[in-house]
This record gives sequence, structure tokens and C-alpha cells, in this order.
Amino acid sequence: MDTDFLLIFKMKQGNEDAFELFVRKYYEEILRYCSYHCFDAEYAKDLTQETFLKFFTNLSEYHYKGKTKNYLYTIAGNLCKNFYKKKKDLPMEEEDWEIVAEPGNNPMNTVLDKVMVEAALNKLPEELREVVILYYFQELKLLEIASVLKIGLSLVKYRLGQARKQLRGLLEQN
Repeated sequence: MDTDFLLIFKMKQGNEDAFELFVRKYYEEILRYCSYHCFDAEYAKDLTQETFLKFFTNLSEYHYKGKTKNYLYTIAGNLCKNFYKKKKDLPMEEEDWEIVAEPGNNPMNTVLDKVMVEAALNKLPEELREVVILYYFQELKLLEIASVLKIGLSLVKYRLGQARKQLRGLLEQN
């Protein structure tokens, strides 16, 4: 039997251990997803917590269909879109991006590469950025992306192709 099904069943009964196991199972993935959207570690943590809070708040109405992870991505995606809309109103100087260098690499190059990619991602239209994040950073399959975004597979492929082309152009400009 599917572990998500059992966890959700137990969570609906109020089992606190099930809540903890569920969060532990998906927390890192959702945090990484939120981090790629907002580029701020603290906001990403807040958005991740809010994702789980929304899921748990509406748990009684949730009907398990075997795609719990996709449902969490949908919630997180909507929260990130709201965050991004608010963030667009801020002047550039007010943005506080936390960039962490990877061990073994030249920290300055890592920071510069990350800043360039973040800037290029931010210039993409929301629907293209979403597909890039889900495909490259969250490593979802094309069919999973279609399910999360509730769009057709051909549209996912088209958006991914457009995003690659635009990103290539943006990164070559820098």
C-alpha cells in the first residue's frame, strides 16, 4: 500500500507522528522548489511552512489520488506566484538574496554564476520560469510538470523549449 495514502489516512485521524513523517518526507523538495522561486532562504522557509500549513488546513477536504507531491507543488507554486507578484513591487536594492557558495568551487565564480542564472530566470515570463524550475531544479518528468501545472504535455515541451532559448540569449548577453 502507498505510504502517502497511509500517512494521509492517519493524519485525518489526528495522528501527530503521521504529520511529522509527512513533513519530513516532502520538506526538502518543497523548500528547494520555493528557494528557486524567491532566491531568499528565509522567505523560502516561510513559503514551505505555509505550503504545509495550507495542506493540513484543508486536509479534511483532500481526496487522495496518488499525486500528493504534485498537489504540494501546486500549493507551493501558487504561494510563490503571490510572493513574486509582491516582490516585483520592490526596488532592486531592497531585495536581499542569500547566496551560498558550494564547497570545492571558487566561491566568487559560484556567486557570480548563481546571480547570473537568478537574474536570467527572473527575466523569464512566469509560465516559462515555472517549467524551468520544475524540470531542471526539481527534476520532475514532463508528464509530472503537466499534471502540476494542469496543462498539456505539448505545452510543457513548448514552454521548456522557449525557456531554453530565452535563457540562452539572456545568459549570452551577460
